[in-house]
Amino acid sequence: MGIFILFLVQMSVVSSRRLAGLHRPPPPLVWEDFPFLKRYVGGIRTLVSREDSIPEYPTLVDESWSEADTNQTQSPADGPMNVDRRDTTIPASSAFNPYPDYSSEEYLTEYGPVRECFLDAGATVRIPALQSYPGVPKGFPEPIMGSYELLDLPHNTCFDRYGRLGPYGYGYSKQRGGSGAGLNGEREGAEDVWRDTEEVDYRRVIWADAQERCASANSHRFKPGRKRDVMSEQQDEEKQAEQPKGFADFAPQDDTIPTSKLLSNKLLPKTAVVLRMWHGYKFRDEDMFFVRSLIAELSLLSSGEYTIHFLIHVQNRDLQIWADEGLYQQILDESLPEEFRGMGTLWSVPQMELIYPALEETHFMDRPVREVYRGLMMPMQYFAYQHQEYDFFWHWEMDARYTGHWYEFFEKVSKWAKAQPRKGLWERNARFFIPAVHGSWEDFRQMVRVQIDTARKGNIHDISRGRHWAGLSKSQDEDKPDQPVWGPERPPLENLTTTNDPIPPTSYDNDKYEWGVGEDADLITFNSIFDPYRTTWHITDDVTGYNRSQGFPPRRATIGTVSRLSRRLLLTMHEETAHKKHTMFSEIWAGSCALHHGYKAVYVPHPVYVDRRWPLDYFDSVFNGGRNGASGGSFSSIYGVREHNFRGTSWFFNSG
Repeated sequence: MGIFILFLVQMSVVSSRRLAGLHRPPPPLVWEDFPFLKRYVGGIRTLVSREDSIPEYPTLVDESWSEADTNQTQSPADGPMNVDRRDTTIPASSAFNPYPDYSSEEYLTEYGPVRECFLDAGATVRIPALQSYPGVPKGFPEPIMGSYELLDLPHNTCFDRYGRLGPYGYGYSKQRGGSGAGLNGEREGAEDVWRDTEEVDYRRVIWADAQERCASANSHRFKPGRKRDVMSEQQDEEKQAEQPKGFADFAPQDDTIPTSKLLSNKLLPKTAVVLRMWHGYKFRDEDMFFVRSLIAELSLLSSGEYTIHFLIHVQNRDLQIWADEGLYQQILDESLPEEFRGMGTLWSVPQMELIYPALEETHFMDRPVREVYRGLMMPMQYFAYQHQEYDFFWHWEMDARYTGHWYEFFEKVSKWAKAQPRKGLWERNARFFIPAVHGSWEDFRQMVRVQIDTARKGNIHDISRGRHWAGLSKSQDEDKPDQPVWGPERPPLENLTTTNDPIPPTSYDNDKYEWGVGEDADLITFNSIFDPYRTTWHITDDVTGYNRSQGFPPRRATIGTVSRLSRRLLLTMHEETAHKKHTMFSEIWAGSCALHHGYKAVYVPHPVYVDRRWPLDYFDSVFNGGRNGASGGSFSSIYGVREHNFRGTSWFFNSG
């Protein structure tokens, strides 16, 4: 009996230990042990010139920084950095204007006259200018990835909530046409926003009409639109019949702008900014500020260089929006606040089934191929097919923000991408630029060149070689030398339409970093464009319609679909899906199509911050830990099971 009781006690202890093990939390991730940075919340009362600020992080020897380093630049009267001294005066703000001088003789000679655009038909309501402060908060960290200087973005400028959002309804009451937000608390400097212009009553603004008037008044500045399909021409006729009151008053007159003058001026490309949303989306005050700022800064204040659209997903499959005009208009009106009506286009999965029929249905991850998660680019392709008047299309999400000025950011990013040579471009695209580790951009470019040359000789650096995960088998080409991308990388056994594909003018070795300079990018992304092959990213193999008897086609992916796509790329994607029955997962399709056809793709190393003090070498080894120093192409890639490392950065789909 005693032996039996001891046995029961022993089994009870064993069971308790097993149960305890079941509820044991996983060990903390490595980066969770790194200390938080403290100088992101300095405020405008601590502004100093960037040259006088010692960044908290990163530094060349990042482990050596201490809070005392920041305090060294303070005078004793300033007191400790963590004290909120409300008796300290704030510096004066000034209007922020990133636009060309449209009235200068130089601009007029090159591009011709520009007509100012207003919010109202009477041409009396101007958009208040953004207000900025000189300097940065003392000790404010530097970006861990990317560079302001590289893109020629301002790095000694600071916006506060009133200077950035005040022009769009923040800081004044609903009774005066504002949002009612920002009325309480410290408001010093807020009135500077309306120093030269009155507050805008946004209850009276119809943005679609304002965009149309602006586009019509400045139509002479832009390249003529291409001929489109019959449906688009019918929509144009209907649109002209519904032109807002006062629309004709802003049309260019022959007596003020002679035809000979127009023909002699350089014409600008037109760009669409397409905001993705769904029927039933709830607009918050911050969403209203965001959209107003996009339309104002990109479209109206540039006198029509950009046009903002909403591309709206109708999730109810039973609503046949393509067959009932009344239903279509009803859903449009339900989807958008009154001030944004007239700017939307609806789409649905059943509609895509009609436009892109007979696609191979693999039900990857138990989802249909045209479903929004897998087929997000299909409605964008069709939108471009219907709107061939645009040269470029920014694909933007409703939750993607920029704290600076939209026009400056888009223009500087596009200009930098245009200046990039094609030699080594795909390989640079695959790596994160970390200035505190890599040095200058030229240093980084030479480092990538050395990695390319080493890989061409078969000396592949891949810390995961010989290790395989989740059933991955050793590939036959794992140990083959890597060749740099030079021209189109065709998928095997596919008959692509290649008539207009660019071909390198010379060999890779003979090129002097000349091919591609001055060529607009067909694809611009804000995350690295990586090779998903061999990574742990679970979406890698979502490829539809390709002959895979000799393996998968070459692919390139980028996490997040916020990007700029050229008309050429989107129409090629449309043709491939409609006629060749090809498509891939949303985050793979654009990059892979550009790769197959030799189009120019550029990952722009924009400034990205991190919230903790990572050791710099470790940060580089994690983010560029893939094949041969790239971010992808290997089991050790950050993409897949290691994406948690992005959570503390300022740019990723689940960061924060």
